[in-house]
Amino acid sequence: MGEPHVVTLRATRAGDLDALFQFARHPGAVHMAAFTAADPDDRASFDAHWQRLLADPAVDARTIRADGDIAGSVARWFDDGLAEITYWIDPERWGQGIATRAMRLFIDSLPERPVRARVASDNAGSIAVLEKLGFRQLAIEVGFANARGTELEERVYTLD
Repeated sequence: MGEPHVVTLRATRAGDLDALFQFARHPGAVHMAAFTAADPDDRASFDAHWQRLLADPAVDARTIRADGDIAGSVARWFDDGLAEITYWIDPERWGQGIATRAMRLFIDSLPERPVRARVASDNAGSIAVLEKLGFRQLAIEVGFANARGTELEERVYTLD
């Protein structure tokens, strides 16, 4: 499959969670993201997490659609008063430009600057997406990565 013709974002809704749960438990994606839920297969925890996100007016959570199909999610929240963003793409759709296109749409809609993002230091795909969008590396931190069961370097990026 080639690059999708249309990438769109819409507010995440309860009906999106089945697809997002499947993406979030894919073993390869979990390993690559590294800093994940303790048990990606725990649907009750996943649903509780998303209910908190969707109920919080300070969180902007959107579903990524590619040619009309759910392809992932993107969200912004605040940590210590600074905007922080994250995204997750269906691993079956990696390499199609969806992450870059969706993140560009999302970032362009956000009034906050700076915006931070974090990525496992060995996640070359996500690092490339952030750098294409103009993020620059600010720091390297070490934290416990549930998906790997060990401490791991995490790059902190910023977009001013």
